[in-house]
Amino acid sequence: MKGWETTTLGEVLQKTDTINPLQAPQAEFDYIDVSSISNATFQIEETQRLTGKDAPSRARRLVKANDILFATVRPTLLRIAVVPDYLDGQVCSTGYFVLRPKKEIDHRFLFYWLFTEGFMGKMESLQKGASYPAVTDGEVRAQLIRFPPLPEQRRIVAILDEAFGGIAAAKAKAEKNLQNARALFESHLQSVFSRRGEGWMEKALGEFATFRNGINFTKSSRGETVKIVGVKDFQQSFWAPLHDLATVTTDGALPESDLLKENDLLFVRSNGNMELIGRCLLIGKVTDKITHSGFTIRARLNGAGVSARYLCHFLKSSLARRKMIDSGIGTNIKSLNQTTLSALAIPIPPIAEQETVVDLLESVDAETQRLASICERKLAALEALKKSLLDQAFSGKL
Repeated sequence: MKGWETTTLGEVLQKTDTINPLQAPQAEFDYIDVSSISNATFQIEETQRLTGKDAPSRARRLVKANDILFATVRPTLLRIAVVPDYLDGQVCSTGYFVLRPKKEIDHRFLFYWLFTEGFMGKMESLQKGASYPAVTDGEVRAQLIRFPPLPEQRRIVAILDEAFGGIAAAKAKAEKNLQNARALFESHLQSVFSRRGEGWMEKALGEFATFRNGINFTKSSRGETVKIVGVKDFQQSFWAPLHDLATVTTDGALPESDLLKENDLLFVRSNGNMELIGRCLLIGKVTDKITHSGFTIRARLNGAGVSARYLCHFLKSSLARRKMIDSGIGTNIKSLNQTTLSALAIPIPPIAEQETVVDLLESVDAETQRLASICERKLAALEALKKSLLDQAFSGKL
């Protein structure tokens, strides 16, 4: 690292300016909020056009083209971007630290340096606050930076620009492939359940299943200690994760009717996130006493003729999910009730065809998971490559 200098970040930054928009209430400007920067593209993707009288109290920092914005609120989210020419002279939130390098520092060199493990590791260790962890501008200025002469900085930047451009393109392709792999299975689901072959019929779920809401409990409950399936256990799984459940203490002894059995189906009944309403899990072999929370509904099949695995696949299709989501009632917390579930129309082929459908769907699902795993490994490898390039660049080994 011959010729490299070491100093504090503050020593290589120019002074930036602040403004009070209220002093010019009719003047218009573009406002860069903390949410304006994407931590996927590292660009300012959206701004608000405001007048001075409508400006929030945090709209105080003037920016120039080629300034670097670093969000000091939740710094590890990597909301970092270079100010483009079209936002020259506009205003950003005080939730950003504005880095305007002096002439001996290339602004793109400084931009890449902010992503290094050395700098971000310090930000993570310095951040304070539970709800909104943040670092101060002074803590950012105090960080040590090593930099070579300007021509070497520009050589490094040229290599990183080209490499990171290639990585971004490869990452976009891998993410698209991952999306396509997941869409493949949904396409098969839709294809299977939208056709109606010979011998198919349609029945309401309530014709062959009974329902029961989950249990409620408090910290002061004094009764039986049992495992419980809650909303957090649903995720995107098909089978309920019975091996990794929390335990709760119930009010008194738990009746047999509140315990789960093999081939029961569980639905998310109530949640602030509407998209979770109706999410479904199938219960496998049960060896312990396991119940389910009051935010869920259990469906129990009451006769032969419908395979629980077939039913669960249908209930996970976008067709069934959309019906359940749209039927959710409530303003802030959406809820699904037993009446709606009972009325849900289920396409039912003969039992032998149900088994064929399940075999086909699970075969496609296994292939989908294999493709998704390949895409996820590629994405992880690309992130590792970025870190390796940054490490080499700022240790003089690029």
